[in-house]
Amino acid sequence: MIGKSTASNIIKETCCAIWDVLHGVVMSKPSKEEWLKIAEVFSQTCNFPNCVGALDGKHIRVIKPKMSGSRFFNYKKFFSVVLFAVSDANYCFRYIDIGSYGSSSDSAVFSHSEFGHLLNRNALDLPGDTALPGTTDPALPFVFVGDEAFALGEHLMRPYSSRGLSLERRIFNYRLTRARRVVECAFGILSNKWRFLHSPINLKLENAISAVKAACVLHNFVRQRDGFNFEDSLEHSMERSNFTGVRGNRHGATIRDKFADYFMSPEGEVPWQLQAI
Repeated sequence: MIGKSTASNIIKETCCAIWDVLHGVVMSKPSKEEWLKIAEVFSQTCNFPNCVGALDGKHIRVIKPKMSGSRFFNYKKFFSVVLFAVSDANYCFRYIDIGSYGSSSDSAVFSHSEFGHLLNRNALDLPGDTALPGTTDPALPFVFVGDEAFALGEHLMRPYSSRGLSLERRIFNYRLTRARRVVECAFGILSNKWRFLHSPINLKLENAISAVKAACVLHNFVRQRDGFNFEDSLEHSMERSNFTGVRGNRHGATIRDKFADYFMSPEGEVPWQLQAI
């Protein structure tokens, strides 16, 4: 038998060591060449060209931290921290941010994250604009895809509002959803592999955060070691983070319209899209 404090220290030190050793190996910042490879997989498997990542936030259940008031109490009426993640089409996490208050919205977590700052400053080393497959013009930027909680921008696509959608916009929303679902799959694989995520984490907050970070890099390590062909799952016990609609900018809207036009063109359509909406 070992004491509670000893066990707590072992967990903390082990999780921190796993993160420190693996983070730079399995979750390093992609180079231009690596972004291009990520985009190629998205195009092949999700039929969304020039896409380099899907992003979303999930609630990780925790025991209420001491002296925290209602900051970790989320809209689903339980205590949590938010795991914000960017996934590639192989369900590997390319970036994570864990620890924001459960009461925070996806847009707030994103805007305060290192990834959000890097994207807004064009500091992610993304490739330059390129034409979509089968076309020569216009050249469009590489983008990340998210849901309605995120602001539309030059490098961030979100769905059109669901009211009064034209056929073209419904097709765009369908195509974006197919690409965005990979991050849902990644969360599902993560929680079903590391079962402690199915119930409130009964650790001090800093240790809970360390455990989640360790699980995320181990998730990538196992994916890369075992390959990407084993059975995946969308089912998980993590709730979606708060939905708060935010506006985008006009330039982002123009880019979204061009993607929508492409998805209706002979070069960009897929045979089943009309039956799927």
